[in-house]
Order: sequence, then C-alpha cells, then structure tokens
Amino acid sequence: MLKKNSLFFLALALLLSSCDVSKRITYFQDIQEKSVSTVTEEQPTPEIRLRPEDKISIIVNTKVPELTALFNLPYTARILGQSSDYVNNTNQGTSGYIIRNDGTIDFPVLGSVQAAGLTRDELAAHIKTELINRNLVNEPVVTVEFINLQFSVMGEVRAPGSYKILRDHITLLDALSMAGDLSIDGKRDNVLVLRPDTSGNITAYNVDMRSFDNVKGSPAYYIHQNDYIYVEPNKKRANQSTVNANTVQSASFWISVVSLLASVATTVSVIMTRN
Repeated sequence: MLKKNSLFFLALALLLSSCDVSKRITYFQDIQEKSVSTVTEEQPTPEIRLRPEDKISIIVNTKVPELTALFNLPYTARILGQSSDYVNNTNQGTSGYIIRNDGTIDFPVLGSVQAAGLTRDELAAHIKTELINRNLVNEPVVTVEFINLQFSVMGEVRAPGSYKILRDHITLLDALSMAGDLSIDGKRDNVLVLRPDTSGNITAYNVDMRSFDNVKGSPAYYIHQNDYIYVEPNKKRANQSTVNANTVQSASFWISVVSLLASVATTVSVIMTRN
C-alpha cells in the first residue's frame, strides 16, 4: 500500500512539473486556452520609414531607353567600397543612394529630394510626380528598394545574427522565425527589443511571448531598421555559462570535485604513512 501511494505521488509530481514547464515555454497561452479565437487588425499596418544613413536603390523605367539610362545611374564597387559580388547582389548594380543626415538624397536631374520619413511607396510616388510635373518623363514607373536595412537577433535563438529587411513591414514573429525560433533555453516571458532612433537614443521594450495580447499590443511588434532583439537565457542555461561550464549541475563539476578529493586523500595517506 505504501509503495502504491509513493508511485501515485511521484506520478502527480511529474505531472505538475510538466504543466509548469509547459507554462514557461508555450507561446500565446491566452489564445490557446480558448476554443475559438479571432484576431483583428484595428489599425493600418505600419510600414518601414526611411532614415538618414539608410541605403536605397531607385529604378526609373520609361519608354525611352536614353531617359531610363539617365535616371538609373550605376554605382560601382569603387564608389561603395564593396566587392563586385556585393554589387551584383544588390539590385544588379542599379542606382544606390545613402540618405544624408538632413534626410535628402541627390537624384539625377531633380537634385535634392526629401527621403527620410517616407515609405518606399511614398518616395517612389514623390519622384514620379516630380518627373511628370517638370515634363521630364511621361508615364514613368519608379521603384524603390531597400539595400542596407537590417535588424539583429541575439541570445538564445538557433541562428543569431543580422537579417536584411526586404519588405515594408516585418513583425517580431517574423524576426524570431528568421533566426530559427527561440531555443528551448530561451526565456519566453522577457524578450528584449532595443530600438535606437536617429538621435542616438535607445528605447527598450520587454515582450512576453507567452501572451498574444502582450505581443500584439507591444510597440515592438513591428520591427524597425537597426532594432536589436535579445532573448535572455533561462536559469538552467545561465548556470551552464560559468567559467569552463563547471557548475553544480554539470558532470564536469562533479568530476573535478571527485578528482580533488582523491588527490587530497592520496596526499593525506602518504603523510600518515611517513609518520
């Protein structure tokens, strides 16, 4: 009877432990606990807005090849200080512009054009309007692409690193997915997003990935260029990160202890033998 009770309490302890682990690692628990969930977009999806030091390409297509060549100035590896492979991988070497500190770019024929604060589509529409209003081109097609916009993911994810922004909006879920998702040792309840602005100030946002409401309601839900996403290690992982990973939870720690005790015992035995 005592043995059966012991097995029962052991099974109960294991069950409660597994439930506790599930609460720590499961995403969006406030949705999964409901039988039916409906997610609505209350506001328009914010798009990436250009900033000083962002690098973009601008391609103008027209019916006249000579005009097309005029507005699509090639940039070379010599100008950018990059390898030819880099140029070949960035819009086939078409016009590249780095937005200046005052927010403008120097565009052929048009001269200084305001770019900072605009989305890709807004800048393309502005350039198209200027070309038409100045009777320079009829029915141009203007395309703006990102070149150097990126964000970084660090900490307990499977593939930490910097990732390019190639579309108008990327969510925190997209960013973590691109980094291979959190490892099993990453803390879901405190994902940190650091967001620098053009003035050098940094705003920190803490996001609890276990709650959909917290994730979707966070200002960090939509990623900006130059964001840093940091996933904190859990206590177990942090304990494994001491010098040489020798912690009380590691096998190497206990091997070191046994070795030390054996050495001490040998020394004491030699001393006692001599006496």
